[in-house]
Amino acid sequence: MNDLRAERLQVMLSPEELAAVDDFRFKHRMPTRAAAVRELLKFGLAAAGIETSIEPPTGVKSSEVGVFGRGPDGHTPGKGGGDLED
Repeated sequence: MNDLRAERLQVMLSPEELAAVDDFRFKHRMPTRAAAVRELLKFGLAAAGIETSIEPPTGVKSSEVGVFGRGPDGHTPGKGGGDLED
């Protein structure tokens, strides 16, 4: 999945926001902050009515954690809002 992650998104967080991400990460046994942020993004998209196809992971590599499903050529077309990539 790393080969599909060509875009870097830089986000500045307050200490409280970072603590919330870290708390979520450790509570859900996420491998990295990036994986936790992707999972939280998935939850936010679902709350907004955008379908995603990945179940919450435990004990996996960050590269295995994504927001959208993947087909043989990358992200699955038509899942979660079109051409968005993680």
